[in-house]
Amino acid sequence: MAELTAAAAAPAAPIETDALIVGAGPVALFAVFELGLLEVGAQVVDSLPFVGGQCVELYADKPIYDIPALPVATGRELAEKLLKQIEPFGAGFHLDQQVSAVARRDDGRFDVATSTGTRFVAKAVVVAGGVGSFQPRRLKVDGLDAFRGTQLFEHGATLHEHAGRRVVIVGGTEAAVAAAIAAGEEGAAAAGGVTLVHRRDDFDADEATRARLNALRSSGRVEFVAGLPEAIVESDGGKLAALTVLDSEGDSRELPLDALFVLLGWSPKLGPIADWGLALEKKQVVVNTASFETSTPGIFAVGDVNTYPGKQKLIVCGFHEATLAAFAIGELVHPERAQPLQYTTTSTKLHKLLGVAP
Repeated sequence: MAELTAAAAAPAAPIETDALIVGAGPVALFAVFELGLLEVGAQVVDSLPFVGGQCVELYADKPIYDIPALPVATGRELAEKLLKQIEPFGAGFHLDQQVSAVARRDDGRFDVATSTGTRFVAKAVVVAGGVGSFQPRRLKVDGLDAFRGTQLFEHGATLHEHAGRRVVIVGGTEAAVAAAIAAGEEGAAAAGGVTLVHRRDDFDADEATRARLNALRSSGRVEFVAGLPEAIVESDGGKLAALTVLDSEGDSRELPLDALFVLLGWSPKLGPIADWGLALEKKQVVVNTASFETSTPGIFAVGDVNTYPGKQKLIVCGFHEATLAAFAIGELVHPERAQPLQYTTTSTKLHKLLGVAP
């Protein structure tokens, strides 16, 4: 496993937890629930800036039909329902950061550090990162990286903070279109000017969404520029002032801006998990199907990130994996107590944990 680096050792005291869950998709959220029933506390880390994982990033508004007792739910709705379900357990969420290092302590627990310097000490680690850590596809323009986090953003979560400002959005993804619509339709919170840039006038969005975008273009609330970004312009004060685009006519055009949103989609990568020393098979984590523990005792893997004979990459299968992993972790965290199977229909103890006891 990778050793903790000096850069990761932030001065703040580490957060101590029973279980650290890497990932915040549906399977990770259900793991929080099952762990909570066993009185195992959890902290959750995800590289995305929102809860829901690839289910929300890729299927936010698309229907899912194979979740038990839910005839249909969008990815976003499923994540919201799972968040509601785990409310009694008070899990901590640490978003927009990636687990960068894991090291076993002498006492058997794990030191864990993230890309933002957050540190944890955990009795167990659960890898529930889906197909991997989502990394934004970046716009390759010289000098642009220096403005990341101040004027350059690679997700639309902070769009509402730029009311009245000139916003340029680059991308033809569903997220880029949604951001352009949100920036143009937000009333008093709308951006001062919205320009959408894509290589051609064709977008990855359904017909209704494209109609909303076209209405905003017709009204002048959103300007569309077909072209390829090629350079940036900095002000005398060192701020990002404009994006230079090579348009479809072969001419360079400067687009003044206060904030630039590059929404080119996400690329899943196994990331630092590949360096933890876990047994891998075709870039997936090998597990014991009795407990879903990996080749490293105390580290478990559930959901699309793992592999075993008969593996099916379905959310419902991930729920099963999270349940068995939770029972194994319960024994690890509370070795002094028995783990009898209890049912939420009849157990007064579980009712108290869920906050539904009379």
